[in-house]
Amino acid sequence: MTVLEKTFAHPIAHRGLHDRSKGVIENSASAFSHAIKAGYAIETDLQLSGDAQALVFHDDKLDRLTRQTGAVSQLSAGQLTRIRLTASKKKESPQTFPQMLEQVNGAVPLVVELKNQKTLNSDKSDPDANLALAKAAVMAAKNYEGPLVFKSFYPQMLQNLRQEGFGGPIGIIITKLLPKSPMFSQTSALERFAIHNLLHYPVTKFDFISCNYKNLDLPAVRLLRKFGFKTMTWTVSSFEIEQKTRTHADQLVFENYLPYRAKT
Repeated sequence: MTVLEKTFAHPIAHRGLHDRSKGVIENSASAFSHAIKAGYAIETDLQLSGDAQALVFHDDKLDRLTRQTGAVSQLSAGQLTRIRLTASKKKESPQTFPQMLEQVNGAVPLVVELKNQKTLNSDKSDPDANLALAKAAVMAAKNYEGPLVFKSFYPQMLQNLRQEGFGGPIGIIITKLLPKSPMFSQTSALERFAIHNLLHYPVTKFDFISCNYKNLDLPAVRLLRKFGFKTMTWTVSSFEIEQKTRTHADQLVFENYLPYRAKT
């Protein structure tokens, strides 16, 4: 099987198999261990630390998941990996990407999202920081032997990954950009049209699509899937939603329930 085939073989646990009520926090070592034990692939996120290291963390601020406040980008990886995740039963801290790779060690496929980096106290993208994150991610994964794919909402990030030498599968994440979306204010009407219709493909050459389950009816997504582009859909949170996606996506990214198609 190819890396992409392995990645799509089983449901993908969104930020690991987490359950805050049981002290298992999203994107924590425990969440990843639970996913591995259950035979799920893992979806995770990377942010850039202040010393240009890839940190396994979803938010660009610490406030929601820790008792600390402020931007992830203002602290070093060493500082960030000593901050406790609030409500973690095992009193865990965020991991660096190399630490996570060492933990998973090829046991299950990894779907790794590179988050858009912003200038401090702004919603504007920071191109230099985005390139630095791509560089750190590619460097960390350079000798990793397990199945791993990268993805991003941002076409430029996919170009950054290729520029930094990543030769594995890359995917574009797509959702309809509504006024409340952070990307809406960062893009022009023309850019949003191009994103909705995946017109950047000649430049990004993505290998798969990761689509919001509410937007699987986007014409470009439906067309490219007919042409053989594998499509995962997110974030599925119930069996009822899963049923609606079955004929429109090849695999699902899930949380808060266990998928019918899971390996148990």
